[in-house]
Amino acid sequence: MKKKFFLSALLLLLTINSQAQLLKIGLKAGLNYANFSGTSIQTDAITSYHVGLVSEIKLLEKFAIQPELLYTTQGATYNTILGDVENELGYIAIPVLAKIYLSKSFSLELGPQASFLVSEKNQFDVSNSNTFDFALDAGLCFKITKSLFIQGRYVLGLTEVSPNAESKNSVLQLSAGILF
Repeated sequence: MKKKFFLSALLLLLTINSQAQLLKIGLKAGLNYANFSGTSIQTDAITSYHVGLVSEIKLLEKFAIQPELLYTTQGATYNTILGDVENELGYIAIPVLAKIYLSKSFSLELGPQASFLVSEKNQFDVSNSNTFDFALDAGLCFKITKSLFIQGRYVLGLTEVSPNAESKNSVLQLSAGILF
């Protein structure tokens, strides 16, 4: 009876350990350097932030899927006759990235991102921003240790920020995080 119990406990621990290697969950935060692209009005970039949850689902030795749930602020500063006017948009972003390991420390990340507008802070009245934003993300990740990482990513907006403007989000992100 003791042997069966010990063997069962050992198999359970091995299963849990192998599953832990396949799925890692963590936190990340960083800076955004955001602007609008495709607009006829002169805009300047704003510096903002992003913070949220990250996970990594290892499918193969050199391939993983990395879904994230982030709060991110984006936008731009408009140069007008009356002076500079800042428009900051807060989104809940859900990137789902393919992660291709180039080595044990470096990986390439590429995939779509769906974002939902949750806040809009501006210094003037803009015409109804779109509540959904779709983008493509591409970047690199460097694992400092098995748990700590840094990332650089570019987010290219594919949908217009507002129905009355021909501008799209364009964001450069620098992040640091930890996986458990």
